[in-house]
Amino acid sequence: MSQAPASEPDYCSAKGCRADATWQLLWNNPRIHTPDRRKVWLACDQHRESLESFLGARGFLKDTVPHGA
Repeated sequence: MSQAPASEPDYCSAKGCRADATWQLLWNNPRIHTPDRRKVWLACDQHRESLESFLGARGFLKDTVPHGA
């Protein structure tokens, strides 16, 4: 009998970062998503601002909320 794999921690979405996620950046691309759809990038404290800037510059960022709240 096999056991289900243990769940992995949620990591930051920044390239190469393996820090635990502490934030959720909620976004959508209005060209391809319906207005109510939200995609989620996870961010650590160190990468939150850079990921917000990336999404914000493209008009994709909708909200940032604490992860696991």
